[in-house]
Formats: sequence, structure tokens, C-alpha cells
Amino acid sequence: MNNNAFWNLSYGVYIISVWDGERPTGCTANCAMQITAEPPTIAISINHDNYTNQCIEKTGKFAISILGYNSDPSIIGTFGFKTGKEIDKFASVSFEKLAGMPVVKDACAYIACEVINKMETDTHTVFLGRVFDADILSDKEPITYSYYHKVLKGKSPKNAPTYIADNIKVNSEIDSEASEGYVCSICKYQYSGDIPFEELPEDYKCPICGQPKAVFKKQV
Repeated sequence: MNNNAFWNLSYGVYIISVWDGERPTGCTANCAMQITAEPPTIAISINHDNYTNQCIEKTGKFAISILGYNSDPSIIGTFGFKTGKEIDKFASVSFEKLAGMPVVKDACAYIACEVINKMETDTHTVFLGRVFDADILSDKEPITYSYYHKVLKGKSPKNAPTYIADNIKVNSEIDSEASEGYVCSICKYQYSGDIPFEELPEDYKCPICGQPKAVFKKQV
């Protein structure tokens, strides 16, 4: 079975945010979908191991910041490859409080929800939320998960529903690309710039997860 077929489903890239007491936190997600129109309800899928899952359980609310093509890609890495238990993710990402929820400023729209139901799977909780506020923040075009993989060369965090699809089976094109060059050992971003990797300044950081040049490994 070719699990990369799942990439042809229509995904976006979202930041799911929630309050941890008085501190905002959250995670990157690609599974968010509208379930009903009236009343408007949204479903999201969050891994059991994500700290965001615990916070949604406690507060009963979550917000979805919809990222655009021009959104800073490091936001995806900050929220996708680090844990809110250990760091303040919003310390490096600007946000504003809208409808009482933390919302990423560099997003094209947001949706705020109150949890009304949930479904448990072996690895994820599917939260069903009734929308109590939503608005458009900019005219940015929403980014697709396919673009994140094929153009930004980003990979799925281990807690993402598509993580196995990234690692169990890859197509020949991805295999060929990954066979040479330098790859971030944290988020698996592959450097493909015009400047040879060895000549990049020492303060170069991964555009996806923000890690330093030293964590990149040469593929042979």
C-alpha cells in the first residue's frame, strides 16, 4: 500500500491554540474540517501525546489559526516540533486575543470553538467544536499541506496523523531528493538553496523548525 496517496486528500496547515492557565500554547495540525453548517461545527484531530490535547480537555475550547502561503514557515516548526510543556511557543510568535482565544497574527483567518463532543482513537482525539467566533485576518491564500511537503520540503511531526505516510513508504521522487544534500535531523527539512550548504553562515537556522545549522546531517 502506498500511504502517500493520503497526501492527495485536501489538507491545510493550521495552528490549534488553547489556554494553559493564563499562558497560550498550541500545536500544528493538518486535520481540521467543517462538519455542519447550522450550527457551524468544526472537527480537529489532536494526538494524545500533544500537550495541546490536555489543555483542550481542561478548558473545553480551542482556536484554529489558518496559515497562508506567505505565513512565516518557522511558525509551523515552532508549533509542530517542540512541546508546550517545555517552552512558551508564543514567545517567538506574535498573537492577539480574539474572542478570548490566542490567535496567530500571521494567519489568514481564525475560527474559535467550544468543544461539544469528542471521539477517541488509538492515537488521537477528534474534538468536535461549535463555532462561537470566526473572521478573516488577511487576503493571504490558505496554504495546502501538499505545498508544505512538496515546495517547503517540510515533514510531518511524529504526532501528526500523516506521520506514518512520511516514513513507511515514500515515492521515487522523494527518495531521489533525500539521497543527497543536507537534511535537518529534527524536522527532516531538506536544504535546497543555491548557496552550497557548507558556505552558509554559522547562524543559519532551519526555516521550518528554527534549529541551528549544526543539526543538519549530510545525506549519502
